[in-house]
Amino acid sequence: MSTAGKVIKCKAAVAWEPNKPLVIEEIEVAPPEANEVRIKIVATGLCHSDLYHLYEGMHKDGFPTILGHEAAGIVESIGPGVTEFQPGDKVIPIFLSQCKECCFCKSPKTNQCIVAWKRVIMESLVGAESRITCKGKKIFQFVGTSTFSEYTVIDQIAVAKIDPAAPLDKVCLIGCGICTGYGAAVNTAKVDSGSTCAVFGLGAVGLAAVMGCKAAGAKRIIAVDINPEKADKAKVLGATNYVNPKDHNKPIHEVLAEMTNGGVDFSVECVGRVDVMRSALESCLPAWGVCVIVGWTQVSEVAIQPTDLIAGRTLKGSLFGGFKSKDGVPQMVKAYMDKKLQVDEFITHNMTLDQINDAIELMKLGKCIRTVMNVSPQ
Repeated sequence: MSTAGKVIKCKAAVAWEPNKPLVIEEIEVAPPEANEVRIKIVATGLCHSDLYHLYEGMHKDGFPTILGHEAAGIVESIGPGVTEFQPGDKVIPIFLSQCKECCFCKSPKTNQCIVAWKRVIMESLVGAESRITCKGKKIFQFVGTSTFSEYTVIDQIAVAKIDPAAPLDKVCLIGCGICTGYGAAVNTAKVDSGSTCAVFGLGAVGLAAVMGCKAAGAKRIIAVDINPEKADKAKVLGATNYVNPKDHNKPIHEVLAEMTNGGVDFSVECVGRVDVMRSALESCLPAWGVCVIVGWTQVSEVAIQPTDLIAGRTLKGSLFGGFKSKDGVPQMVKAYMDKKLQVDEFITHNMTLDQINDAIELMKLGKCIRTVMNVSPQ
């Protein structure tokens, strides 16, 4: 492309400081360096993790930044040493990289990557490197991606090549929310056929977990959320029951125990609140129930009693649904293209990047499942 090797000036939504609206700015995106790929972002979703960083995590060293990590785009240019990608490839950036060389990547026991956490500073959740500047200042790349921008530069180990026929304004959601929830049920919990499940929280991740439970053959899937507007969508994606904790005068784990003859086989927590995590664990059948924690928080600790586990319950965590990212994302895109995975049903709003603050308000008010921002034309 004519821009290869040159600094690109383009538009992005910059978070200059925490707890403030994003500002549409002109930024400069440098050419990719060794083993990096510069990507034209076509579409990006707004994930609650972006809001967490902006309004809850709020680590002072994480600003100024460009948020966004759930996206799809087209390779504009490649840096030295890149052989897997070529300009024009359709790709999905990934916040959890897969180097394929470290002991974690080579193990079937985990989807973690040792190199991934060298790319991202955990305290502030921003990339250790950045190719983006604005008004003479370095702009941090949120989890090493920064997709609320027309262009971004990402290490090749954090990019997945996908089917060139895939609609980028749909499959962008596979870059985070759908894999995270779906895989938590299928890969981490390992939900089995005929089982009973409970999913706590019906945002995009929770709804994807519902979909994963159904795909795994669960007989009964109880969707739990305090927002009754989410109930119908949950049933479209496979839920058999909806329970609103506000409708009951007893703890939700007691309600579920009464509904299921003692507790569910599997529970998936997708809220990020420690009280809900505790409820999800206590909702499991004491003898063999498995509880998977998906919701992200760095500001609280969860307290459990040893007796919650001693009889046989298992408490597990799940990041990116247990998918090895560069392998799993193309497989999930293929499943969507083969009509074996629902994605369109998650999109409730389409907006432009200029409307990013409106999209944030929708999510804060619980008025959307996923808003997809159309960033650049394909």
